[in-house]
Amino acid sequence: MIRARIGETADPTERRRESRFSVELDARVRELGASGVEARVLNISESGFMAETDGHFEIGSRVWLMLPGRDRANAVVKWVAGDKIGAEFTEPLPLDEIRTDTDF
Repeated sequence: MIRARIGETADPTERRRESRFSVELDARVRELGASGVEARVLNISESGFMAETDGHFEIGSRVWLMLPGRDRANAVVKWVAGDKIGAEFTEPLPLDEIRTDTDF
């Protein structure tokens, strides 16, 4: 059984503002003040991402998403389900800044 924890949003109708793109990107996710853990980003949009990770994160945690060769992006964890997390970027992340050889 998968148990999911979903954080409250100010406006539930605002859950998905942009299209999400399916990807498989190796990354690191680091909670502020802690060491980072390896992660695989499974989808991403200008407003957030979903990643698979062995790390333990709480809803509301502030994290950095670190993609190889890119600046880190600040985000807030919005939900946790098993080994997956969903986080919202604190500032929109233009997708053209993170495009790699992976088509998405």
